Amino acid sequence: MPNLRWQELLIIVALVLLLFGAKRLPDAARGLGRSLRIFKAETKGLVDGEEDEESSADASGSNSAQPPAPPSAIEAPSRDAPPANSEPIEHDSGERSTETNNG
Repeated sequence: MPNLRWQELLIIVALVLLLFGAKRLPDAARGLGRSLRIFKAETKGLVDGEEDEESSADASGSNSAQPPAPPSAIEAPSRDAPPANSEPIEHDSGERSTETNNG
């Protein structure tokens, strides 16, 4: 990271205050802190997960991973859907037509 002097830091702080405002700044900082905490927990979980996989692979004597589970069946759309509305639609000229109303 480049060396920032106090004048440059003051300009950055002033820009952040202008962008977020004094009222929203604490909420933005709180949200950023939560996001960083979640990110650290997830990356630590990934590292721990790799170590657990290595130790379990050594214990079982196999280095092959299990194949992924097949995708679950997708439900077919219901055939009990109500029919499209086929009531006559009146236009501005007062004529009637039998167009379907799909919306």
